[in-house]
Amino acid sequence: MLIFEFKAHGKKQQFNAVDEAIRTVQFIRNKALRFWMDNEKVNKFDLNKYSAVLAKEFPFCDELNSMARQSSAERAWSAISRFYDNCRKKILGKKGFPQFQKNNRSVEYKTSGWKLTSDRKYITFTDKQGIGKLKLKGTRDLHFYQPTQIKRVRLVKRADGYYVQFCIQVDRSEVVEVTGNAIGLDVGLKEFYTDSNGVVVENPRFLRKGERGLRKAQRRVSKRVKGSENRGKARVILGKRHLKISRQRKDFAVKLARCVIQSNDCVAYEDLRIKNMVKNHCLAKSINDASWYMFRIWMEYFGKVFGRITIAVTASGTSQECSSCGTIVKKSLSTRTHVCQCGCVLDRDHNAARNILSRGLSTVGHTGTWGKTINACGELTATLVGVILPEQVDSMNQESSVALALRVSINEPRRRKEREGKRQEERKKLIISSPVISEILHPFQSAFY
Repeated sequence: MLIFEFKAHGKKQQFNAVDEAIRTVQFIRNKALRFWMDNEKVNKFDLNKYSAVLAKEFPFCDELNSMARQSSAERAWSAISRFYDNCRKKILGKKGFPQFQKNNRSVEYKTSGWKLTSDRKYITFTDKQGIGKLKLKGTRDLHFYQPTQIKRVRLVKRADGYYVQFCIQVDRSEVVEVTGNAIGLDVGLKEFYTDSNGVVVENPRFLRKGERGLRKAQRRVSKRVKGSENRGKARVILGKRHLKISRQRKDFAVKLARCVIQSNDCVAYEDLRIKNMVKNHCLAKSINDASWYMFRIWMEYFGKVFGRITIAVTASGTSQECSSCGTIVKKSLSTRTHVCQCGCVLDRDHNAARNILSRGLSTVGHTGTWGKTINACGELTATLVGVILPEQVDSMNQESSVALALRVSINEPRRRKEREGKRQEERKKLIISSPVISEILHPFQSAFY
């Protein structure tokens, strides 16, 4: 599934109609949630039927397209199903009981209620909301795809305007040359990541750099009277500042993840629990600013697109363990250099990246699973080291040629040593079994025995 986004251009009356459609979606979603709370044994189809009942009861709901009403009810069901899943899994803490929505920003159409022009530069919404014809501006070309491949059309409101998103049903896959490289990544706050080869990528710190402008914009909002037009304008400026920072993070993560995946056949990284890490209030802002999880998501996506192997490694002990001899060397977070008795002296992150790579290579070859949600490896979850693989995922793929080549390259030195050892043993047996040598060694053997 591909998502193409275009900036929408239109008149003020059209965007007012978009705002009215967004409010209607929020109303239907909240009413569907209330219907679920007040009744027992309500499923997804009951909520879809209830959206038709709302259309007969409220005239403004009838103005919205029928499939858009159904997608609004599906939003409520997605929150309900997530709550049910958390209860079945018995996760610790809050289970995420569905809440009423207060600030919706999008309306979603399915296969009806909209129509593209022949040149794919304009879109017309044909329901009774009165949105009409909007001009599309963007770098993507919709001519490569048939209108039947477009399964969803979403109108999104942001701080800098309105956007139209097209969800296109297509399998994206690209063929690239095999590099034969395997790499381990250790993410951090000082540097964004350090790989197993010692290459360091600096942390951009977009939030820290833009904090001064955010403070100024926030003070401007606080000084304005609530409900005034000037406060609304100040809020728009503040929203644009936050939007710029979020776009910078995404652009950095996408470009870096694509570069890492294209340059290596196997990438091992840490399986971090960001939700638990941000509980440290001293580092929470810096951890969120680094956006490690976004980088991981894009690496897994590009791994699926380019057919690369991505492995999530348990992060515990990677910084304390020596990558040369395996000895545990205790060190605090302020100690940035790893020094071991075996003579290994490395940067702390470089040592951790080498340990991550060695752990990740033990699971190479287990790629490919088709299930409810597929990550970049094609697995239901990222491959975890130390877990019995048949119990964790149900893989259907054969071992890839890249994985086979990596396995051969890893095991070849060990096999070569074994063969050389067998040859030396055979030579010793031949020498000792020789009659001439046995006569020479006989006096010495009798002296010892």
